[in-house]
Amino acid sequence: MLAHERHEKILALLGKHRRMEVRALREILGISTATLRRDLAFLNQSDRVVRVHGGVFHPGAVTSEPSFGQKAVLSVRAKRRIAGSVVRAIPPGATVFIDSGTTCLEAGRLLRSRADLTIITNSLPLIATHRQFRARLLVLGGEMRSVSGALVGDLALAALSRLRADVALIGASGLHSGDGAGTTEPLETAVKREWILRSHRTILLADASKWLQATLVSFANWADFDEFHTDKKPPVPFRRKGLKIIVS
Repeated sequence: MLAHERHEKILALLGKHRRMEVRALREILGISTATLRRDLAFLNQSDRVVRVHGGVFHPGAVTSEPSFGQKAVLSVRAKRRIAGSVVRAIPPGATVFIDSGTTCLEAGRLLRSRADLTIITNSLPLIATHRQFRARLLVLGGEMRSVSGALVGDLALAALSRLRADVALIGASGLHSGDGAGTTEPLETAVKREWILRSHRTILLADASKWLQATLVSFANWADFDEFHTDKKPPVPFRRKGLKIIVS
């Protein structure tokens, strides 16, 4: 394959996925690491892609993250299957932190009817359904991030410093086979990390579309999660010893 053909293929893949792991690109194109490195360096120099550690972005993915509404309609059946699987894993009487994000929102919609639970969340879309809660609802304060509806910043972290949970349901914008789970926003990273530290059991929720997504910020290693709920069997590089993977 000529260099021009490879470049066009890379740009076409990024046009579809917006962000991808370098490893995934190399496997799809069937080329060496050195060749891909040269191709990405050329495209990055001409501002046609944005390089990050372990991955590459379409320029539009960095400047224009999809809105919460756009994400909500992507892979919606998969998200609901994952949510149903996670709900069955929540024991009676648990205190549950529910992260922001569309898959976590689907889980929250199912869990809110359980009067035995205490739910803590920084997700405004979930908080907006408070009239439908039978569960006890605790809400974090903070600055609203409009693109995701998450409450973040110093006020959210101050509230978290006084709380602990039995289970944390954590979402991700993308998954890296080596670095773990990532997001596009540093302010959300701090909240996610704090909940992982303050929860007895941490569950990652991510559908298969996240396997090819590179992100700007890694917030957790694979070892930080006790369970990984997804909708398809992950590729071998994403499987980790000691991590319980549940495919819905």
